[in-house]
Amino acid sequence: MISTKGRYALRVLLDLAENSNGTYIPLKDIAERQEISKKYLEIIVRDLVSNNLLKGVSGKGGGYMLSKAPEEYIVGEILELMEGGLSPVACLSDKNYQCNRRDFCKTLPMWQEYDALMRDFFFKKKLTDLI
Repeated sequence: MISTKGRYALRVLLDLAENSNGTYIPLKDIAERQEISKKYLEIIVRDLVSNNLLKGVSGKGGGYMLSKAPEEYIVGEILELMEGGLSPVACLSDKNYQCNRRDFCKTLPMWQEYDALMRDFFFKKKLTDLI
């Protein structure tokens, strides 16, 4: 399941893409439009800034703006960043995961197929596809 952190990160980026006017947009404005707690958004934007998806400036005239063009944002990359991975099972999300059943697991091919479908879906979507 995609958490609120991943979903709200997408909403923040979409909000900034849709309301961009070349200036920094205050977080309180984003929080009001998206009906999300400003305090929770502070955590999310901190991650987005530290991973260079947003630029942020504090103080008067401060706020946030996209660090690149909206069409350069890949939904899968955003979700993976915020969620720490998208794989449905541990044996696919962690290459070092030790599973004694891996060589004869009857469900592994199904999980691999599902993982591939999900990755293909999210990694083909750009922020602009959601606008």
